[in-house]
Amino acid sequence: MKRQMTWLIFWGVAFGMIETAVVIYLRKIYYPNGFAFPIIMADFDVALVELIRELATLVLMWSLASLLYKKLINKLAVFMFVFGVWDIFYYVFLKLFLDWPAGIATWDILFLLPYPWVGPIWAPVLVSIALIYASIRVLNAHFDDRIITLQRRDWIQILAAGVVIIISFLIPGRHVIDQTIPQHYPWYILIAGLVWGLAVFHYRLNRQINNVTEKRVGS
Repeated sequence: MKRQMTWLIFWGVAFGMIETAVVIYLRKIYYPNGFAFPIIMADFDVALVELIRELATLVLMWSLASLLYKKLINKLAVFMFVFGVWDIFYYVFLKLFLDWPAGIATWDILFLLPYPWVGPIWAPVLVSIALIYASIRVLNAHFDDRIITLQRRDWIQILAAGVVIIISFLIPGRHVIDQTIPQHYPWYILIAGLVWGLAVFHYRLNRQINNVTEKRVGS
């Protein structure tokens, strides 16, 4: 497991650097005096390329996960892990090369599909940490030969919690369209989604692990 996780970390860090390079070039063009809200609307051709690039990034991450595992939950675990590492190191490299952000409360455009995602940097980093934690738990169970199976109601609740988290980013996303400066982030929506999703995941995972342990002891 250590060898695989090490390479996944390298992959996430390297891709974070690639993402940083693209953003540095864009900021040199559109924000020569430093990135700040209100957002400068990019030319249509550039915006289109950015949308396709973001979609391609997700495809690359999912392709990596699909090449490593057959089970959906393990694929999702790899996807979440490299996504979390990539996102965190994206900001690490931005700080190293641009001395930005000024702090964790700095606002940023997080994503563009299907509508602009906006929030303070601590929010996506917190989500990334949660994704990394959950993915490590799943992959660790796999390497210990413990089969993790989420029931349909678990999937529904976790997906719903994910939608709640995304909504917390979409609400302030209107500031990109309106070209205004965001003032308030609905952090309580984010926390509600995170707590809900992690609680369902943690409960089901621990329950299955305990059941497997009891069966082994009983046998």
